[in-house]
Order: sequence, then C-alpha cells, then structure tokens
Amino acid sequence: MTQPVPARHENEQPKTAALRTPSDLPTRSSLRRAAAAAPAPRRRTSARRTAVSVTVMTLTAGLFGTLALPAFAQTPGATGASDVSTESAASAALTKSRTADAQTVSVADGVAAADTGRDGYTATSQATLDQAAAAAAEAVEREQERAQLAEQYASYSGPTASEYVATAGEATSSTSTSAAAAAAPAAGAATPGAFSLDAVYQTALQYLGTPYVYGGATPAGFDCSGFIMFVYAQYGISLPHSVPAQGALGTPISAAEAQPGDVIIFNDGSHDGFYAGNGMILDAPKPGGVVSVRPLWTDAVHYVRFGV
Repeated sequence: MTQPVPARHENEQPKTAALRTPSDLPTRSSLRRAAAAAPAPRRRTSARRTAVSVTVMTLTAGLFGTLALPAFAQTPGATGASDVSTESAASAALTKSRTADAQTVSVADGVAAADTGRDGYTATSQATLDQAAAAAAEAVEREQERAQLAEQYASYSGPTASEYVATAGEATSSTSTSAAAAAAPAAGAATPGAFSLDAVYQTALQYLGTPYVYGGATPAGFDCSGFIMFVYAQYGISLPHSVPAQGALGTPISAAEAQPGDVIIFNDGSHDGFYAGNGMILDAPKPGGVVSVRPLWTDAVHYVRFGV
C-alpha cells in the first residue's frame, strides 16, 4: 500500500542540505586548542592527600623549630662579642660588690671557743677541757696544802681569845710583863699593849692559810668573826664572836679613812674581815677555804675601827 504524498504548501521553500567548504572543517591546531581550554577533571582524592601532606609538613617544621631554636640560642659559638663583654662587665661588678660590701669581725685575743651542741649532743672545746684539767690539778694541790695546814694548826694549844684579853688586863695592872710574854704565841705575836693598826694587820697576816672552821676562834680553825676576835684579843681588845655585834661596837669610818687593820663589815651582817688596802680584804672566807688576801667583791659594806 502506497503512502500518500503530503501536499506542499504554496509558500514553503524546499529544504536543501547545507554545503560545507574545506575551510569549515576542524584542523589539528583547533583541536589542540580546544583540548587545552577544556576544564581538567577533578581529582578529589589526590587533592585531599596533597592537603594532608602539606599540613603534616607544616606541623613537623613548627615542632622542630620549637625544640631546636632554644638549643641554638644557648650554643656558646652563637654568642656575639657584645654578649661576652656584657657578661664580663656583670661578673666584674659582682666581684667589686662583694669586695666593697665584705664584712669583717674582730675577736679579742682573750675570747675562747665556746662549747657547741645540737640535737641533744654536745661538743666540749679543747680550751674548756684544758681549763678543767688545770682547775682539777690546782684543786688537788690546794687540798694538799689545806691538809698540811689543818694538821699543823690542829695541834695548837696556845691561849684563846679570852685568855689573851685576861692576860692583857693583868699585864696592864702589873709592873711586870712576864706573864703576857709567856702567853704570847711563838710565831711573833704582838705584846699586848703595843697597839697600832699596822701591828694588828701584821699579826693577822701570821695566820694566812689557816683553814676555815665554822665557829672556830683559834689557829686550829677560824670563821670570819672568830678570826677578828682572836687577833684583836692579843691587843687586849675584847670582841664578841658575831659579825653584827662587832660592827655595832666599832667606830664607823669612811672608806677613804680605812687603813689596813680596820674591819670591813658587810651591810647584811653575813661576813667581815680585815681591810688589806687597795680594795683588798684579809678574811676567813667559807668552808673549804683558808685565811687569805683577796679583792673585795662588793660595795655593800661599811668600815669600823677598834682601839681608838
């Protein structure tokens, strides 16, 4: 069956194929230019890898710089000439400051090393040990001397203070002094009646080394007031065996008037002795001591005189 041919419109132009000339055909150069101008396909995976690599390298460089730069800064070879001069100047200034501000301590020659202690432990200096040894040796020597003196004076059998006073009274009422001479001790005791402060003091010196005995009033042993009583008795002056009583009976004098042979009375009534001149006292000191001359250690005293 044949198809009917459509009717052509009267105004319709017949279609003809367009003809191309050789100049319209593409050339190799144009194809290349088109390929170059075409956008490259996206490679997402490669781009991501590149970004991660760059980030890692950046962080690595930062960490290396953080760790390495301080070491480079402290490298001796990196120090410049200005830094060396600055350090030298600072060292010189510190040395000068130490020298200028140095402190010195002066210690007297008589100062001894002190004992030290820590945490319950003590250390004794050699000087202290030497002093203790010397004191012990001296104590032994003094003890031997006291023993010898005690043995010597324990054999005393001469007159007592009251007997001296009685003998002095008899001598003054008699034209003969033979009894007084017989009563006088062999060690150069003064004859009663020949009184003077110097004679009293010289008599007192004869008993140096006599041991102290509480309540003693003879050369076998003296206490302080017994010593004064016994010496003055040899000059016919009777004194009580008591410090306050002796002070009450004496004539008060000033310290400037005092002479050797006058009596020093302690203000509290605890002690007395002979004034020895130059701030010294001759006395029977205390148990364990002996009659001796020593410095007067207190101003709390007053002076009295007997025989005037």
